[in-house]
Amino acid sequence: MQSLGKTCVGGADGPPPCGGVEWAAQCEGAVGACSAAARAGPGCRGVQPGGPVFSLTEDRSELLASCYRESLRVADELGARTVAFPAISTGVYRWPMADAARIALETARTIPTTVEEIRFVLFGQDAYDVFAGRLG
Repeated sequence: MQSLGKTCVGGADGPPPCGGVEWAAQCEGAVGACSAAARAGPGCRGVQPGGPVFSLTEDRSELLASCYRESLRVADELGARTVAFPAISTGVYRWPMADAARIALETARTIPTTVEEIRFVLFGQDAYDVFAGRLG
């Protein structure tokens, strides 16, 4: 999570600093229901997507794509010009990095949005290499 002034980005596993308890209450139980979790927090100009847990028995790719789509929809509503995303669901939710990168980049490239710049802020060189490789 990061807080830049009053612009917040966080995950549904915990509230960003400027969202506080109110934000946590809004997002409670929202993991896996990305459209419900992608919303602006109280007093913040930001988006909080909650990603799905990866499953070997159920294709949840559409849920992961919806995290990016819904976040961009909310960013449009906020009038955001730039958005920074992590590799949603690739940490404790175990989504394979290569598949997550494919979904994230395809969604970011194809969704109609007024956002002018989408950045992926990634943890570690391995994640960066996977995303960079998909951009080719």
